[in-house]
Amino acid sequence: METRALEIRAARRAPLAALALGLALAAGPASGQMAPAPRADSFPTTRPTLGPPKALRLPAASDRRLPNGLRLVVVPQHELPLADFALVVGTGTEADPAGREGLATMTADLLEEGTTSRSSLQIADQAAYLGVALNTGAGWDGSRVLLHTPTAQLDSALALMADVTVRASFPAAELDRLRKERLTELLELRDRGPAIANRAFAQAVFGGAHPYGRPADGTEASTRALTRDDVQRFYSTYWRPDNATLVVVGDVTPDDVARRVERAFGEWRAPAGAALAGPVAPPARAAGAARVVLVDKPGAPQSSVRIGMPSAARATPDYFPLVVLNTVLGGSFTSRLNQNLRETHGYTYGASSRFDLRRSAGPFVSSAEVTGTKTDSALVEFMKELRAVGDTVPAAELDKAKRYLVLQMPGEFETTGGIAGGLIPVVTYGLPLDYYNSYAAKVQAVTQADVQRVARRYVDPTHLTIVVVGDRASVEPKLRALGLGPVEIRSAGDVLGAAAAVPGGAAGGPGAR
Repeated sequence: METRALEIRAARRAPLAALALGLALAAGPASGQMAPAPRADSFPTTRPTLGPPKALRLPAASDRRLPNGLRLVVVPQHELPLADFALVVGTGTEADPAGREGLATMTADLLEEGTTSRSSLQIADQAAYLGVALNTGAGWDGSRVLLHTPTAQLDSALALMADVTVRASFPAAELDRLRKERLTELLELRDRGPAIANRAFAQAVFGGAHPYGRPADGTEASTRALTRDDVQRFYSTYWRPDNATLVVVGDVTPDDVARRVERAFGEWRAPAGAALAGPVAPPARAAGAARVVLVDKPGAPQSSVRIGMPSAARATPDYFPLVVLNTVLGGSFTSRLNQNLRETHGYTYGASSRFDLRRSAGPFVSSAEVTGTKTDSALVEFMKELRAVGDTVPAAELDKAKRYLVLQMPGEFETTGGIAGGLIPVVTYGLPLDYYNSYAAKVQAVTQADVQRVARRYVDPTHLTIVVVGDRASVEPKLRALGLGPVEIRSAGDVLGAAAAVPGGAAGGPGAR
């Protein structure tokens, strides 16, 4: 009782003490006189001199292969009792068969929806009980299972990760549920200009017969067609330990975590027979002459613009010049495209560009959502910048872009999850494990001539495909007047296919939207 009374009295005195301290601070020095304000002319008027950027040095990684063929890459990081695991399977959306688009992502999503010993709810409950985060997914060149866990729960967390990876059961009811969710999302795409533009651009640049010309999350027709047998076949073909790498970053030691991983994943075996073949996606077709694809979206107040062409594969020796080029052109807020279209003209909230470098040659694309009445004006400024970047980039602008790339790197590797995430492309594309230690030097070595060379090769205005999704009635006449190339007219249905009913759902059927 006495202790409680003292606590109450102390709590009552605390606000008064804080008030007294605040008044004392507001009153200034104990002498009672205000500190003299600094003279205005004492502030520095010149920018401080920046020193050379420091190279990033990541902890050394160990690399071994377990008896079942699973590659294990371990980066010890002992600052906190945490660990991140990234299981990277070397096949993703590029392997979707024609007519089964969305199969790789559906397979990955279903891993968390049931195993031979746990239902989807039991998997979620176990993750919550352990305090771990477990996620699955798939991209163009790979599929993955990600785990973030306290090291105190390492064995239990690894057992859960191995369960969804090795003993997935692909329940039919969960497939039907995910199918309905996807069909609803795909119906919603019909109202989204940016999503229509992304799909129309991929189709126009690569063609519908190329894996990169088809949507990674499927079409309504392919989603309806997916069967449990399709999922199991994709899983048994590509989800095998000799086609996977497990990246581990955290408060672990290589030998200890290897023993734990081998115990958890030991029963995962590769099928008998030959190893998997190489990359699935064929080379992209050569870029044709410049052309314009206008997708009609009647009454749209804004236009979605995509401009680009096939570029290069991730393994290209032009990688670092392309990274620097893109930073100058549209890879940062102060890039040329954003400054011109947003800051100078106010046509958009943001304009950007990127080189989507994949196992085979992916696209270069510049993009923005622009005011519908300014679609033609925005295209004029887009083309102006895309032509100009092939000229010599001034030394100061080039240096700024390189510093931007180098100085932001340490922030991307501050956490165990950041390091594990950075190693995913390293193992996917066969880069050396110390790749990031020389990254800054390679960026700094890019010259004006390098940037000009790759700009003229990969951002060639005579071969660009321009996709505009907007109100045809108001956009088409001005678009044709620009003379950027022959104009092809399409509807949203041409891009997305016919709308279909969601089985058992409330969404409308054909013609409902």
